[in-house]
Amino acid sequence: MLAITFKAGHKCIEVNRMTTSHFKPSARKFKSSIFHHWKESLALGMFCTLASAIPVRAAEKLYLTYGPLQLSVSVASLETFAKEGKINKDLEFFLGQATPEQQAQFREALVERANLDPLVVSRFFNTEIGEAILTRIGKFITIERGSNGKYALRGAIVQAALDPQGLTLLNFLQKLPTNMQFQGELMLKGSKAAEIAIQATEVSIEEMKKLTAMEAKAEPPVDFSTLPDLRKPGEYAVEKETWLLADESRKRTFYIDVYKPQRWREGKTPVVIISHGLASRPEDFAKDAEHLSSYGYVVALPQHPGSDTKQAKALIEGYAREVFDVDEFINRPKDISYVIDELERRNQSQFEGRLALDSVGVGGHSFGGYTALAVAGAEIDFENLEQECNRQFSGLNISLLLQCRALALPRQAYNFRDERVQAVYAINPVNSSIFGPKGLSKIEIPVSIGAGTYDPATPLVFEQVRSFLWLTTPNKYLAAVEGQAHVDFSQLDAEITEAIASVENLTLPTPQLIANYTHSMQLAFFEVYISARNDIRPYLQSSYAEYLCREEPFKFYLLGATSSQKFAEAMAKFKREH
Repeated sequence: MLAITFKAGHKCIEVNRMTTSHFKPSARKFKSSIFHHWKESLALGMFCTLASAIPVRAAEKLYLTYGPLQLSVSVASLETFAKEGKINKDLEFFLGQATPEQQAQFREALVERANLDPLVVSRFFNTEIGEAILTRIGKFITIERGSNGKYALRGAIVQAALDPQGLTLLNFLQKLPTNMQFQGELMLKGSKAAEIAIQATEVSIEEMKKLTAMEAKAEPPVDFSTLPDLRKPGEYAVEKETWLLADESRKRTFYIDVYKPQRWREGKTPVVIISHGLASRPEDFAKDAEHLSSYGYVVALPQHPGSDTKQAKALIEGYAREVFDVDEFINRPKDISYVIDELERRNQSQFEGRLALDSVGVGGHSFGGYTALAVAGAEIDFENLEQECNRQFSGLNISLLLQCRALALPRQAYNFRDERVQAVYAINPVNSSIFGPKGLSKIEIPVSIGAGTYDPATPLVFEQVRSFLWLTTPNKYLAAVEGQAHVDFSQLDAEITEAIASVENLTLPTPQLIANYTHSMQLAFFEVYISARNDIRPYLQSSYAEYLCREEPFKFYLLGATSSQKFAEAMAKFKREH
């Protein structure tokens, strides 16, 4: 999905002037002006919006409607323009005000080929998530009389991908089975909703910056240059083992990578379990595990079959029908508890009884963030989730595609709380709608939520900010990395990395900088809350966040519970005004 967005859509981003200039570190916020320009050039932008959201077959006509107004352009005119550069009369309205450069970019975008496997395209858009994407787009791009256009869109995508010419915007238009309508009024409302979301993100970032500074000023001064640097590896050499586990009660087999120090630290040995995200694997979190283990921790990284890389591969190869198994909402937290059970069984024989299994820490990324919060006590709120999934512009929060699938679960109370878990660190968690205020209020243990200001998958303002404010536990933190974009781009394949690099004005922090921020804060959090190291508590101050990023272009913000009320008031004020 990421490859489609960047590779097939970046030319249209240029045409719309919907550039990623908001990624510039000097600005440190999104530029809402791009949406004002988008409104002014809606006619041109509608084609590129479609291309970047999902490659768009030709019936005879494409219509743009706005109330009683209806404008049309023939697909034949688009074909003529793509091949000859000639602007026919019906296309003149849409392209007449565009600059020569914009016209050239749009012409190129019409014929730019997306190198996608047609079988993969077909399989993905026949999954529940794939159909949900098309359903959302189909509200804006309907068949001629206004019905949702999802089936027409899906058929055209698959046919265009199977065509020898490959999947292009023009080829997709030529494969549409019927005339299509672009619902202009709804698209403008969607644009306004997106603009408000971007403004809310700006406000939340600025508020975090301000509150971090306020907290730091109020805290006792600490000279962190004289203290141990938690960004650096600890003193313990690390070794790794892989165990194969079988939970007979669930007929579930999975492996875990276990990292442990080669010698024991004084006292009990702390234990942390880290849950990987959707289409990920334990190995992707090896660096996190090694860092903790170098400070004397035993760290377990479990595989979650049904939502890991093997499941993604099975979908691509045609052996699975869904991106993930809906039962993963249940199985993932149970995997965590089973891993703790297994560590208890092996504690005496393999760890000399040293493991502190009555106070375990759990970390998690994305879907793993859901997992961590679930074992911390958060409960699924189906009523809240259904309301969120039915909102008109719910597509602005991409993570809802995952969360809304939980509506297929039996409507009953689920309690995944494991009392042995005493602190959780959830990074970019998928969580706000599935738990809601009611579900998150069930958590009573310390929680730290990690966020990225550029995260398109679990957007800051929809996921982490709301969740931080809804948590009622007295020990809660929101740690936000400026420029973090959900995934570690160093782990992506070369083609995706090249496509990302081709986007103008897109500057991202290095994976090492993000790791420095995350590793130091995660270590400090677990040292304080599962190892009772009060001497480490100064590292959980906002002043430490300021110290870490004092010479960096991408900043790091850290808020504690004391700032929650002021943060909530600022966001409430924004909501009233918009």
